[in-house]
Amino acid sequence: MYKSNAYSAASATSPLASTTITRRDPTDRDVQIEILFCGICHSDLHQVRNEWKEAMPTVYPCIPGHEIVGRVTKVGSAVSRFKPGDLAAVGCMVDSDGTCSECRAGLEQFCPNLTLTYNLPDKHLGGVTYGGYSDSIVVDQRFVLRVPSNLNLAGAAPLLCAGITTYSPMRRSKIGKGNKVGVVGLGGLGHMGVKLAHAFGAHVVVFTTSASKKEDALRLGADEVVLSRNADEMAKHTESFDFILDAVSAEHDINAYINLLRRDGNLTVVGAPEKPFAVPAFGLIMRRRSLSGSAIGGIAETQEMLDFCGHHNITSDVEVIPIQKVNEAYERLLRSDVKYRFSIDMASLK
Repeated sequence: MYKSNAYSAASATSPLASTTITRRDPTDRDVQIEILFCGICHSDLHQVRNEWKEAMPTVYPCIPGHEIVGRVTKVGSAVSRFKPGDLAAVGCMVDSDGTCSECRAGLEQFCPNLTLTYNLPDKHLGGVTYGGYSDSIVVDQRFVLRVPSNLNLAGAAPLLCAGITTYSPMRRSKIGKGNKVGVVGLGGLGHMGVKLAHAFGAHVVVFTTSASKKEDALRLGADEVVLSRNADEMAKHTESFDFILDAVSAEHDINAYINLLRRDGNLTVVGAPEKPFAVPAFGLIMRRRSLSGSAIGGIAETQEMLDFCGHHNITSDVEVIPIQKVNEAYERLLRSDVKYRFSIDMASLK
């Protein structure tokens, strides 16, 4: 075992503060990584403040962070895919049973024995897993990913959650040239959805409540921008979309977007509003539309996403901060005061 510098929350009302944690020494299958950048996901804030206490109560001290990019410092004797000095990444998962039907299908995110990067039981050290708000991490090589060398590392970090969350449902829907894709909301998830849909070759339409976001949406790759509060603008797109990615976590009328789907069109929810949606059946039945949800992808698909982003030079738009500003970043995140993700420079921990 060895010591690692980190930032942790001691309770739901405590600010994140400097601490020292214990990491395991690499086993024969493990990769030890010096963390260079870690993105801040909104789920980090929810978990730190125990806002998911019904479904996933937080165990303190809590060290969040599942958008990890770094450099390999040590590998176990059985590791063949990585060597010291390689760029590497870790996302939302660090272990699974590897034997269930989901794992065998490459869908580790659905494994009933999945271990998330933080706040789930740690089979090696006891307690719970600790995330990427630290200077080092040790992970089984099955859950370590390769980072294309051409990508900016600070901007690559959020790809491990925001990138795969938006890539996976579009890939599953075979989005490409000739498709019309809508992206609802231009935030941390939405801006990645725009970049990826554009790279897939789709005609991309951004829906936003803010006219001030039009210029940015076009810069990111949108072909059109629709003010969702303008009924006439919305009506122009009735029954015309093959696919809509809904990235809004605030309460909103999802039926307004379902009505924009053509026959066999799909709307996939990746945002998580607090209140349930009210969806009339006939909006789906009469045009054979589908409504679905999606989270991250499996390890193979996440690697595919990173390689795709490397080929198209896609990264998240980030504001790089030192770890000492993480509490301020959380407050700004609540105000949507960031374009479009925070990425923590872990050199600031030294």
